[in-house]
Amino acid sequence: MHIQSQGVKKLYRYITKSFLGTFLFTFFIVIFILLMQFLWKYVDEFVGKGLDLGIMGELFFYMGITFVPMALPLALLLASLMCFGDFGEHYELVAMKASGISIWTVMRPLVIFSVLLSGLAFIFSNSVIPVATLKAHTLLFDVRKQKLAFDIKEGVYYRDLENYVIYVEKKGEDGSRIYGVKIYDHTDRAGNTRIMTADSGKMELSPNQRNIIFTLYNGYNYNDITTDEDFKQKRPFERMSFKQEQIKFSLKDFDMTRSSEDLFKSYQGMMNIRQLSASLDSLNSRYDKRQEMFTENFTRRLSNHANIGQQNEVEARTTDSVALSKPLRWPLSANFSPDDYATIIDMAVGSAKNAKENVSFNKTDFKSQTENIKKHKKEYHKKFTLSIACLIFFFIGAPLGTIIRKGGLGFPVVISVLFFVFYYIVSTVAERMAVYGNLNMFLGVWLSSLLLLPIGLFLTFKATTDSALLDGESWKKAFQKLFKRKEHAQPSTEANTSTT
Repeated sequence: MHIQSQGVKKLYRYITKSFLGTFLFTFFIVIFILLMQFLWKYVDEFVGKGLDLGIMGELFFYMGITFVPMALPLALLLASLMCFGDFGEHYELVAMKASGISIWTVMRPLVIFSVLLSGLAFIFSNSVIPVATLKAHTLLFDVRKQKLAFDIKEGVYYRDLENYVIYVEKKGEDGSRIYGVKIYDHTDRAGNTRIMTADSGKMELSPNQRNIIFTLYNGYNYNDITTDEDFKQKRPFERMSFKQEQIKFSLKDFDMTRSSEDLFKSYQGMMNIRQLSASLDSLNSRYDKRQEMFTENFTRRLSNHANIGQQNEVEARTTDSVALSKPLRWPLSANFSPDDYATIIDMAVGSAKNAKENVSFNKTDFKSQTENIKKHKKEYHKKFTLSIACLIFFFIGAPLGTIIRKGGLGFPVVISVLFFVFYYIVSTVAERMAVYGNLNMFLGVWLSSLLLLPIGLFLTFKATTDSALLDGESWKKAFQKLFKRKEHAQPSTEANTSTT
């Protein structure tokens, strides 16, 4: 018994070691692929802005954390499928079964690992991901609004320097020599009243890298004189020539400014469960008060119109404050003069339009508030879906690996991607239907898990009962039996027909 226990422990260590190596490898590969997808999506926002490696490294680090909810279930599915498929391909599962070790016993250490990983995934989803999402989106916002690095093109007016427009006709091969220079000074906000031109010059950075210095040669300074009363007709100006002049531009506008994280803290994706619960209570309370206020105001307006209509006498106020009080006759126009009747019609039409606009505005406002509440509820449920998805994908991958008996990165990758794409598409569509449609929120968030759970249970049952689910020979035999039954059924049918 002691020898058998030692053998099982060694087996568990071997299985755990094989699985952990595959799991870490696939997890970081998936994270890398998702980061490359993110880089490809925002590459235009990064190029030409002079971002240092520290900023880019920080952004990719936080974005990598936000991709964990997508990478973790896929990595667990792929690792379990590859690991057990490799065991089956090299007949290690056959050897274990021959030694009296069941599939459940083989899967036991990895089941424990998956349960622990699911618990850690919940803590990670509730505590780490909201903080990483907040920092990642704040940093991405700052990067996207960052100006392009100082780079003047030939024959193009450069406008990224505040209060200045620079034109360079040609640049030297070294990139610092410039020819045909025009600098428009707009610091006085008076248009093109101050212009500097030069035949040539050079650009260079200051020693502290905070300024760009233009040294210009053989040029003129033009300054329009706008103090005269009739300067628009006479257009007087001053012109000063120079052999050499130096002008310095500050590059502080190109420094990346870091926004406060408080700007994005109110978004539901940046909250944990406690914050989402408090926010939902506040949003529901605000929605109820807003609805009560609208109902009271609208009812009051309707009651006022109803009281007017129920009177036996109609009082029409005109611009001259003339009140008409007569018994109503049909048609209504017979009760009033043409001017008074037109005034009453205009008042009625205006009142109806105001009521319609009020209802339309409040309808849009209520819809927006409802969608915001639904988004908070969706994020609340999604704090738990990651943990459950990890367990479901393990119970799909492990038994499927024992059935298909194929390891490596070939067939297992195809199967894993198909399952994950199905999970992702169903999740995305159902969540959008729950937020913007009439689908129940619980069903919208959990639909993909509810669809995959029976598949995992079915595959686990088939694996533990040694079912040849994906064995070609077994399917061939099944089809042969089916066709034989049809062949036996046809003669009996013909015999019954001839007898009749």
